[in-house]
Amino acid sequence: MIASSEYPDIIFAKGDADALIDAGALIDMTDLIEEYGPNIKKLYGENFARLKYSQDDPAIYQLASNGVGNVAFTTSGTAQLQYDVLAFNNYEIPYTLEQYEAQIKNYLAANPTIDGLDTIGLSISCSDWHWFITLANPAGFINGYPDNGQWVIDDANNYEASYKHSSEGQYEYFQWLNRMYNEGVLDKDFATQTHDDYIAKISTGRVLGLLDTSWDYYDAELVLKEDEKFGKTYAGLPVTLNKDIKSVALMDQGLSTGWGVGITTACEDPVRAVQFLDWICTDEAQVLLSWGIEGVNYELGEDGMRFIPEEEQKYKDTDVDYKKETGVGFHNYPFPRYGDGVQAPNGDYYTAISKDTTIKNYHEAEKAALEAWDKEMLIDIFPSRDNFDISPYGAVWQLTLPAEFNEYETVLNDIAWEYMIKSIVAKPENFDATWQEFQDKMVKNGLNEANEMLTGLIRERVEFWAN
Repeated sequence: MIASSEYPDIIFAKGDADALIDAGALIDMTDLIEEYGPNIKKLYGENFARLKYSQDDPAIYQLASNGVGNVAFTTSGTAQLQYDVLAFNNYEIPYTLEQYEAQIKNYLAANPTIDGLDTIGLSISCSDWHWFITLANPAGFINGYPDNGQWVIDDANNYEASYKHSSEGQYEYFQWLNRMYNEGVLDKDFATQTHDDYIAKISTGRVLGLLDTSWDYYDAELVLKEDEKFGKTYAGLPVTLNKDIKSVALMDQGLSTGWGVGITTACEDPVRAVQFLDWICTDEAQVLLSWGIEGVNYELGEDGMRFIPEEEQKYKDTDVDYKKETGVGFHNYPFPRYGDGVQAPNGDYYTAISKDTTIKNYHEAEKAALEAWDKEMLIDIFPSRDNFDISPYGAVWQLTLPAEFNEYETVLNDIAWEYMIKSIVAKPENFDATWQEFQDKMVKNGLNEANEMLTGLIRERVEFWAN
């Protein structure tokens, strides 16, 4: 698009907004929002200042795609385990990798096959971009690092940044994966299988544990639910490297604003475009996009509050095409939106996800676990969000950062993807040498320079947003 200078009116560039901004392709929406965007300002509220690009360029180029004020009622945790495996292990909650491994091995030994197919202890998907989700991200979460993409930020040390896979705990985690691979617990095809292969395996119910996030294996769980194999669905767990590390799965990182929708210079009527985005932020549009149509996708109770009828909820929970066929939940991302748990003036929720609806929609295997744990919600086995400070810079992976830094990160990521797989599949006696080669190669390709640059960028962002 940049090469041809041909753009759509409105664009969602994910992590590439910096390139569009550098090319002068996005307009500054500040004055337009001031005149035509009262609902935009209302939706972002106290977070509105976070939409500004930088201290040197305080323009508003994008409206953030993350839910404003979001409260987590669910989490896939740091690792996942089938409810059948938990039940087999008397519903003991695995808090460490050692405990997690033991539960998988216990069940695997007693159930070498499931429905005539070989049981798989663990599987991950990393033959394409999913390596970020199943290979890189868990390496941070299990070490107690918040979701800052490939980076660890030491908030207590003036926001000192370091590339995650050179940080504390990474050696130990990948050595554990190496052992799981060599012992036959980790799927032998983990590095080469396609993501479709991965989802297909999960759909059979023979994969006991995952190192993933729920949206990534969502379609497979829908198949399992449709087949009423609820025990084969997954519990998100607060697994960490050891008992001294606390899971940060419920940490509130604040509103991240680097990913969002912007208006391009090709738009012939930017006023109309802002008016459209402002309408998206109205209560009318927010309810339409998240709940659907009254009398079709939801009903009003005697108290005037919205609820989803039982048949519609079943359709939603078991049909992989529900969002596409109904439009409900399909069009609200990446547009501006209220997060789960945010209430409208009448006390009803903007989205269909709240504490009450979450509890109401637990399936039988989830209810059995809750009864065994004597908990009200599945998230109650995790340290609550009150245990953590809100990040003053958001999530690093969603910040719009300069091209020079992104070039460093791309090189480091390519090295990490290759060497993390090499480290896992190495013979145990070769692991140390492979890992050291990995670390040395990162240093030779800008590791220290990238760490230093990001440290400065994070400090600038904190200062900018604070003012």
